[in-house]
Amino acid sequence: MKTITPTELRTNIYKLLEEVLDTGVPIEINKGGRKLRIVPVDKIDKLQNLVSRPSVITGDADDLADIHWEQEVNVDLP
Repeated sequence: MKTITPTELRTNIYKLLEEVLDTGVPIEINKGGRKLRIVPVDKIDKLQNLVSRPSVITGDADDLADIHWEQEVNVDLP
Protein backbone atom coordinates (compact mmCIF):
# COMPACT_ATOMS: atom_id res chain seq x y z
CA MET A 1 0.00 0.00 0.00
CA LYS A 2 1.23 3.44 -0.92
CA THR A 3 1.41 6.12 1.81
CA ILE A 4 1.24 9.79 0.84
CA THR A 5 0.92 13.19 2.49
CA PRO A 6 -2.12 15.48 2.18
CA THR A 7 -0.02 17.76 -0.03
CA GLU A 8 0.72 14.91 -2.44
CA LEU A 9 -2.98 14.03 -2.45
CA ARG A 10 -3.94 17.61 -3.24
CA THR A 11 -1.38 17.83 -6.05
CA ASN A 12 -2.26 14.53 -7.74
CA ILE A 13 -5.78 13.70 -6.59
CA TYR A 14 -7.19 12.73 -9.99
CA LYS A 15 -4.18 10.60 -10.90
CA LEU A 16 -4.23 8.89 -7.49
CA LEU A 17 -7.96 8.19 -7.64
CA GLU A 18 -7.55 6.63 -11.11
CA GLU A 19 -4.67 4.52 -9.78
CA VAL A 20 -6.83 3.18 -6.94
CA LEU A 21 -9.69 2.42 -9.32
CA ASP A 22 -7.44 0.74 -11.90
CA THR A 23 -5.30 -1.36 -9.54
CA GLY A 24 -7.59 -1.87 -6.56
CA VAL A 25 -4.67 -1.05 -4.25
CA PRO A 26 -5.67 1.39 -1.48
CA ILE A 27 -3.76 4.61 -0.80
CA GLU A 28 -3.06 5.72 2.74
CA ILE A 29 -2.84 9.39 3.67
CA ASN A 30 -0.73 10.24 6.71
CA LYS A 31 -1.89 13.50 8.35
CA GLY A 32 -0.14 14.39 11.56
CA GLY A 33 0.42 10.80 12.62
CA ARG A 34 -3.19 9.83 11.89
CA LYS A 35 -4.07 7.80 8.85
CA LEU A 36 -6.87 7.87 6.31
CA ARG A 37 -7.36 5.37 3.54
CA ILE A 38 -8.85 5.60 0.05
CA VAL A 39 -10.12 2.20 -1.04
CA PRO A 40 -12.28 1.11 -3.96
CA VAL A 41 -15.76 -0.11 -3.02
CA ASP A 42 -15.90 -2.69 -5.81
CA LYS A 43 -13.50 -5.61 -5.73
CA ILE A 44 -10.95 -5.59 -8.55
CA ASP A 45 -10.08 -8.81 -10.37
CA LYS A 46 -6.30 -8.68 -10.03
CA LEU A 47 -5.92 -11.42 -12.61
CA GLN A 48 -7.11 -9.02 -15.32
CA ASN A 49 -3.84 -7.09 -14.90
CA LEU A 50 -1.71 -10.11 -15.78
CA VAL A 51 0.27 -9.83 -18.98
CA SER A 52 0.31 -12.84 -21.28
CA ARG A 53 3.82 -14.16 -21.88
CA PRO A 54 3.43 -17.19 -24.13
CA SER A 55 7.15 -17.38 -24.93
CA VAL A 56 8.25 -17.82 -21.30
CA ILE A 57 7.98 -21.61 -21.38
CA THR A 58 9.56 -23.11 -24.45
CA GLY A 59 8.83 -26.76 -24.98
CA ASP A 60 6.24 -28.96 -23.36
CA ALA A 61 4.88 -27.63 -20.06
CA ASP A 62 4.19 -31.21 -18.93
CA ASP A 63 7.97 -31.83 -18.85
CA LEU A 64 8.21 -29.38 -15.94
CA ALA A 65 6.17 -31.74 -13.76
CA ASP A 66 8.87 -34.41 -14.06
CA ILE A 67 11.84 -32.31 -12.95
CA HIS A 68 13.54 -33.62 -9.81
CA TRP A 69 15.59 -31.16 -7.76
CA GLU A 70 16.87 -33.43 -4.99
CA GLN A 71 20.43 -33.43 -6.34
CA GLU A 72 20.38 -29.68 -7.02
CA VAL A 73 19.18 -28.55 -3.58
CA ASN A 74 20.81 -29.28 -0.23
CA VAL A 75 17.88 -30.21 2.00
CA ASP A 76 20.04 -31.08 5.05
CA LEU A 77 19.01 -28.33 7.41
CA PRO A 78 20.80 -27.84 10.75
